[in-house]
Amino acid sequence: MIQDLPKHKQLVLFDGVCNLCNSSVLYVIKHDKDDLFMFAPLQSNAGKQIIEKFNLDTSITDSILLYSEEKGLSVKSSAALHIAKHLGFPRNLMSIFFIVPTFIRNWVYDFVARNRYKWYGKKDACMIPTPELTVKFIA
Repeated sequence: MIQDLPKHKQLVLFDGVCNLCNSSVLYVIKHDKDDLFMFAPLQSNAGKQIIEKFNLDTSITDSILLYSEEKGLSVKSSAALHIAKHLGFPRNLMSIFFIVPTFIRNWVYDFVARNRYKWYGKKDACMIPTPELTVKFIA
């Protein structure tokens, strides 16, 4: 739940059945040296709370969200770039793409998001984290 998110953490919400999204989450976990991020599938209770709280249309925004109590909600390419800027060098250099107008960044992002199941596949159910990673996930 949202109230389970510690104040200094940011919550990455992702499509739990998407292979690309699951791989991306594992990549972020591996490179999150400051232990800043926690994770929840969009299909979880926490995901549903964020969707409801911000009145999101999941037919438009259905792949990645970044939420923190302090900074609110980032979606699509902005969420991905905000995550990347906290992952250390050289990944933090991706934040240079903030100079690209959002509508252009999101056009590219949406193209990949629309094709992610076709290109990377889809699971039947959400990823179940290993016991070591369970502390990084909110239900």
